[in-house]
Amino acid sequence: MKEKQTKPSKQQKLEEKKNRKKRLEEAKQAEKERAAKRKARDAERKARRKARKADLKAEKKIRRAKPLSPSDPAYDPLRDDTRRKKVKQLSFPELAHFCEQMSMILKAGISSLEGIEMMEGDYTSRKDQDLMLDIRLSMEETGELSSSMKKTGVFPDYMIDMIKLGEESGSLDDVMDSLERYYTREEQLRTSIQSAVFYPLIMSSMIVVVITVLLVRVMPIFNQVFKQLGTEMTGLAAVLMNFGDLISRYSIVIVIVLALALLLALFCVKTQIGRRLSRSILRLSKSFRTLNEQVATCRFAEGMSIVFKSGMDPATKGFPMVRDLNEDSDFEKKKLRKCAALLEGGKNHPPEGITEAIEHAGIFEGMYLRQLSVASKTGSVETAMDQIATSYQDMIDTSISNKLAILEPALIIILSMVVGAILISVMFPLLSIMATL
Repeated sequence: MKEKQTKPSKQQKLEEKKNRKKRLEEAKQAEKERAAKRKARDAERKARRKARKADLKAEKKIRRAKPLSPSDPAYDPLRDDTRRKKVKQLSFPELAHFCEQMSMILKAGISSLEGIEMMEGDYTSRKDQDLMLDIRLSMEETGELSSSMKKTGVFPDYMIDMIKLGEESGSLDDVMDSLERYYTREEQLRTSIQSAVFYPLIMSSMIVVVITVLLVRVMPIFNQVFKQLGTEMTGLAAVLMNFGDLISRYSIVIVIVLALALLLALFCVKTQIGRRLSRSILRLSKSFRTLNEQVATCRFAEGMSIVFKSGMDPATKGFPMVRDLNEDSDFEKKKLRKCAALLEGGKNHPPEGITEAIEHAGIFEGMYLRQLSVASKTGSVETAMDQIATSYQDMIDTSISNKLAILEPALIIILSMVVGAILISVMFPLLSIMATL
C-alpha cells in the first residue's frame, strides 16, 4: 500500500511563504541593481559618445585652422598642410564611387548616417575622412543627407537635388544606383572626348619633334660631308638646311612659344572659360559638331532616365534640371528651347507631355524615337531612356575608335613621307657625287 503523504504543518507553510517572499525581494533587488548598472552603462556610453563628438569637432577646427609658424611652440609639421584652401568638386569617378557605396549600404538596410560613418572609417586619406566627417556632423544636426552634402560644396547641384528627391520619395537607394551609372557614363564620355582630341595632338607633336631633330641635328652632319667632298647642298636639301639653321637660331623664341601654347592648352582644359573657348573652336569641324551632339543627347537621355526613376515630375522639375546639364549651345538652341516651349504651351496650342515634346522637338531620331514612343504607351519610359543613353554611348565610342583607326596610319604615313623626302633630298646628290669620284 502507498504511504499517505503528510500534510505540511502550519509552521512549515509560514516558513515557505517567508522564503518565497525573500526570494522575490532578492529578485527585485537584483533587477534594480541590473537596471542601475544598465543606466550607468548607458550614461557612460552617452558620455563617451559626447566626448568623441567634441573631440571630432576640435579636430575639425584644428585641421581647418591657419597653418602655424614653425617657430610657434604648438607647430606640428604633420598637421600644417591639412587646411583645405580651396573647395574643389569631386571628379566623376569619385562621385560614381560614392554613389555606388551608398547604394550598397542603403540596399543592405543600413541608414545613411551609419553608412557615412562606415565610409569615414574605411577611407585612408585625410581629405576623404574630413569630407565624411563634415557630412556626418551635419547629418547629426539636420538628419538630411542632401543638405549635409550641399554644405561641403564638393558635390554638383544635380546630384544633391536627385538625392533630396530620393529622400522625400523613399527611393534613395534606387536614385544612388542611377547616379552611379550616370557618373560612370559621364567619365566614359570625358575619356572618349579626350582620346578624340589629345591623341592626334600627341601624334602630331611626335612628328614635329622627329622632323625638328632631323633638320637641326642630322642635316648639319650631311652638310659637313658635302663640304668635305668639295660641294654644297642644293635644291630641297639646301632649303631644309636653311630652315634647320633658322630653328637653331631662334630656338629660345620657339621654346617660349611652345611654353605659351602649353599654358594655353592647360587653360583650355582646366578652366571653364577655356573649355568653352576650345569647344567653340572645335565646333568649326563638322565631325566634332556631330560628336558633340551625340554626347549632349546621351547626357539628356541618362538624366531623364534618373528623373523618371526618381518619381519627379519630368515636365516641371525634371526637364529644367536635365537642361542645366547641357554644355552644347547648338543642342540648346535647336532642340532644348523648342522642347521647353512645347512643355510650357502657348496661346495657339496647349502644353504637351514630356514624351510628346521630346518627339516634336526632334531630340531623338529614327529608331530611338520609335522606341520612346512605344515606351510611353507601355509605361517603361525610364528603361527606354537608359537603353537610349547606352546606345548613344556605344555609338560615340565606335565613332571615335573608327576615326582614330583612320588617323593613326594616316599620321604614320605622313611622317614616313616627310622623313623619306628629307633623306632622299640628301642621299641622291651624295650618291651622285660619290659615283663621280
